Amino acid sequence: MRLKRDVVEDAAVDVGIVDTPDGLADLHQPGCAAVIWRRQPLASFQSWLSFLDPERLPQARVVLRAGDVRDAVQQICETSGTPSCPERERLIDDVAALADIFSSLMDTVHLRLRLDVITTDACRKFHIDAVTARLICTYRGPGTQYGISTDGAEPACVLCVPTGTPILLKGTHWPDGPASGLRHRSPPIVGTGETRLLLVLDPVPGPHAVGEASCAAGISLN
Repeated sequence: MRLKRDVVEDAAVDVGIVDTPDGLADLHQPGCAAVIWRRQPLASFQSWLSFLDPERLPQARVVLRAGDVRDAVQQICETSGTPSCPERERLIDDVAALADIFSSLMDTVHLRLRLDVITTDACRKFHIDAVTARLICTYRGPGTQYGISTDGAEPACVLCVPTGTPILLKGTHWPDGPASGLRHRSPPIVGTGETRLLLVLDPVPGPHAVGEASCAAGISLN
């Protein structure tokens, strides 16, 4: 793992840069605030997704078992009118794979899955999520921005996660973790003509069997 290290009020904040999915487990290391899985999307896949009509991008929010993600995303694509093609299957496969990796890392059965289509300046304030950990992958448009914040101020240096690259971030509910100065946000895009397609995965504690029911009964579309 390659570490980008910044110092906030004498506390080291590490962002791991890894080249394999196994490297995401480094989030469990003390002092590691986030891990980025560096990868390069296929040009043909990225071109298809970038030029797809925004009205046909998959969009939904659902709580479900990690093992049901593939079927759920297939249903989401059908409902959203995402055209059937090899690139759509690649997208479905990738979301399912990320869900499997994330559920194993977090030792959880249930996940909260969001596929958001964003055209506004949503979540433009730098923040830490009120979760144990969160996986974010921007499939289309500019990726998540992040930086080191002191005293709640906006980061002096803002970095951007590349499109198609997953980032795994510790949240405020991470057990026994020191306070981190790492903050992130959705990049401002109003006026640019950009449309973002964002995958967000959160762990859900075991008792939420309602997630299974919501998956079986139907997908909640935005």
